[in-house]
Amino acid sequence: MLDAAPDASELIYDAYNAVTTAYSFTDRLGDAFCHVAAYRDYVNLGFNRGAGLPDPERLLVGKGARIRHVRVSAAADLARPAVRSLLRAAVGQGRDQSEGARGQAQAIVKAVYAKKRR
Repeated sequence: MLDAAPDASELIYDAYNAVTTAYSFTDRLGDAFCHVAAYRDYVNLGFNRGAGLPDPERLLVGKGARIRHVRVSAAADLARPAVRSLLRAAVGQGRDQSEGARGQAQAIVKAVYAKKRR
């Protein structure tokens, strides 16, 4: 991810059922252009405005108004030209979205649950 957007910030969230890293040109989750969600059995490469991305090979999954993802089963999946094209397009969206509001690239860790868990 950082090869495609070395000036992006990583927003790392330790959520209840997944560890997620969102990538943004600001420090705001709402400005994120993509994310990686690591579950126990698989990883999703998500695109926060994926519904607007060109996807001629129909790799994107999801029915929401904006977010789409590609399920990654093996590292080789990330080398596919179609996945690389989606990533480049998402980086472009992110740059356009955050124009004028860019901050310094950084890694920020955030917990999304209360300290006391069930």
